[in-house]
Amino acid sequence: MWAAAPLLLVLVLLLPLARQWRRGAARLEPAGRAVLITGCDSGFGHLLALRLHRLGFTVFAGCLCPGGDGARRLQREAAAEPGRLRVLRLDVTRARDVREAKEMVLSHLPERGFWGLVNNAGISTFGETEWLSMETYEKFADVNLLGSIRTTLEFLPLLRKYKGRIVFMSSIIAYFTLGNGIYSMTKAAIEKFCDALRLEMKKFGVRVCIIQPGNYAPSTRIQPPVSAEEIWSELSEEEKAVYNKEYVQEWANFFNSILSEGSTNGHEVVDAMVEALTSPAPKARYMVAKLKEKALVFMCALFPTVVMDSVLSYALSK
Repeated sequence: MWAAAPLLLVLVLLLPLARQWRRGAARLEPAGRAVLITGCDSGFGHLLALRLHRLGFTVFAGCLCPGGDGARRLQREAAAEPGRLRVLRLDVTRARDVREAKEMVLSHLPERGFWGLVNNAGISTFGETEWLSMETYEKFADVNLLGSIRTTLEFLPLLRKYKGRIVFMSSIIAYFTLGNGIYSMTKAAIEKFCDALRLEMKKFGVRVCIIQPGNYAPSTRIQPPVSAEEIWSELSEEEKAVYNKEYVQEWANFFNSILSEGSTNGHEVVDAMVEALTSPAPKARYMVAKLKEKALVFMCALFPTVVMDSVLSYALSK
């Protein structure tokens, strides 16, 4: 352990120089480069598609509902400059949709090729572990985790060819959970998948970046307000005997209060996504969160589990 101390000291001293070089290095030229984004119906994916198009990228915006309001807004944006923003149906749980998305990209590839894949599509829900069915766990794993892996594997040959970027949407919830363990589970798994992929792709010149937002629920609407009545109606009689209705209502109130405290400025997260795609030296992780959220992540990494369990249990009890 102590033998590594000199190396760590050198790295700490070089960090300011690396940051200065990153700021001074030339930015990427977007024109003629294509980016595919999943989950563009709303939220961060929608905002990013609009931003990248205005920057000059060729954008392939994957939408679950290509006839929905979000997709129509993107199509109106595309009408101003035909050919540079294309809306396509993309359900990341369907291998056929992913293959067809790749075929569309290949048939409309600009001169500088395929630059970026942004795995943004995701879903969220609330509930204690045994309140959720096995079908719900399977659905979340398929959308949030396997959907990103499925899309990544399909596009890796193109990304290797053009030495592009892969951006994954994670969350600070990958480090701890407060009533949405199912979402935390998928984000923690994404983190480990990215850690492996980042090291493996380095030799090909492909950069892998993770975006870790804090609470931006009002910006994305990924998680609607929780209804205690709906949760109660879906519990089995055995579960109702264990968790009374007042307990469920208190949990719903607690979670809804957390949602209401979230940031409405989703552009902060989009800024980090653009940085990951355009910086000459992108970071492995971009944490975009309030100071207290970052502090909680730091505590989870530093303190023993028994300490954090006590802290989080106290928060939940309040």
